[in-house]
Formats: sequence, structure tokens, C-alpha cells
Amino acid sequence: MRKQHPRKKRRTPPKTVLRLPDLDQGKSAVLNSLTSADAQRGYRHAIDEFVEWYCSEPRLSFNRTIVLRYRIHLEARKLAPGTINLRLGAVRRLAYKASDCGLLSADLAAGIRRVKGVKKIGVRLGNWLLPDQAMALLEAPDPETMKGKRDLTLLAILVACGLRRHEAVELNVLDLQQREGHWAIVDLIGKALTYSDHSGAGLGEEFGGRLAALGRCLEREDI
Repeated sequence: MRKQHPRKKRRTPPKTVLRLPDLDQGKSAVLNSLTSADAQRGYRHAIDEFVEWYCSEPRLSFNRTIVLRYRIHLEARKLAPGTINLRLGAVRRLAYKASDCGLLSADLAAGIRRVKGVKKIGVRLGNWLLPDQAMALLEAPDPETMKGKRDLTLLAILVACGLRRHEAVELNVLDLQQREGHWAIVDLIGKALTYSDHSGAGLGEEFGGRLAALGRCLEREDI
């Protein structure tokens, strides 16, 4: 009698058309890879917008051509280049995670990741502080009063270190430490990265000096 060899299971080939459950699984993988609540909120909104557009036309293959069409769709909405690039970045990461989960072929994911963003041309809209205006803002509080020290502390953190408001609120005094001769905010998690040394040294001597002054106040326990 011939021995019956066990049949090898055929691997299910990666899909080219992703259904809503597949997109939800890829979305969950993307969000679980982010540590910042702000990044998770931004990527969730961007992926939800893409999924709504992607599912509006049935039987679309998730490939580079589709992402290029989505970029044209975003440009037709007259969105800012930064907004478009953020949306495309979320779609690229969605394709990467879908490939990791076995939902999308590596070749299709690589093609999607090669889709370029939109060039940023022109000037930013809104009111942006010039360096001398930022310095005037930092010099406004009276450092001789307790209220002035408090205001100077918050302004130095917001302006010199570029923290968001909620990041400044959640900051602990112990997070401000002296590293390699300058003061820094250590182990600040945000934007999917860990800022092990987020200091004002790279923002000019004036801003770095403000952060150093804050450190000296902490050493004297004035704050």
C-alpha cells in the first residue's frame, strides 16, 4: 500500500481588493502602533475619510493607482498641502500594516508607499510670531513676582520647547532635568516618538537661556 503523504495547505494569496473588515483590521494595526493620543486621533480621522471614499466605489483594487486617484480627490477639495500629505501618510501606513497582517501583497504596499505627497508652495496662513515678537512675549512677565515666574515658566515651555497646551499641563517638574550641560524635558512621548531630549538649545541662545533660567529657579526651589 502506498503511503499517503499529507497534503500541504495552500497559502491564501494576499488580497487586492480590501473589504470593510480588512480595512478595520488594518486601521486597528495602525492605531496600535502609535503611542500619542494626538497621532491616533489624526490617523483615525484620516483613515476613516479614506475608507469612506474607497468604499463609495465597489470593487476598487487597493494599489498605487487608487491612492493617486485619492490624492487627486483631495486636491479637488482645495485642501492645504499639509493636510493632503497627512491624509496620504495615513494611507501609506494603512497599506504597510495591511501587508504585515497578510491582507495585502508586499508589492502593492510598496507601490502605495511610493506615492509622493503634494509640494508645499506659498506661505502659511494665520498669525505666526516672529523671533523678536516671541522674545517680547517671554519678556512680558515680571520674574520678581510669583505670578510672573509662573507665566514665564509656561511661556518658556510652550514657546521654547514647542509643547502643545495639554502636554504642558500634564508635565511634571521631575521631567525637567539637566543633561550634558543644558536643561531638557526628558521622556516626553508624543507624535509617535519619544523625545528623550527636548530642549530649547536648538531654538537659539535666547530660548535656551530661558529654559536654563527656569532650571535655575527649580534648583533654588523658587517655583
